[in-house]
Amino acid sequence: MNITGTNAYIILDIDGRKVKAEGERVLGGFFAEIKSMQQFEPPHENTPLTDEIKQKYIDEAIKKTAGSHSVIHFV
Repeated sequence: MNITGTNAYIILDIDGRKVKAEGERVLGGFFAEIKSMQQFEPPHENTPLTDEIKQKYIDEAIKKTAGSHSVIHFV
């Protein structure tokens, strides 16, 4: 998983399929809103983003950032 973003959102990328999660960067990490994860970013926007797939992205992001200086929390 590759994670990029700004102060207002992050992009979670697994094998070129990207999901955007809006939120807020805070000291020590980022709080991402699960409800903002609606669809894949182009060119995969027509691929359904199921709850199972969304959970996979969440789990991977939590696993990748656990114990780091910038932890991602999903709310």
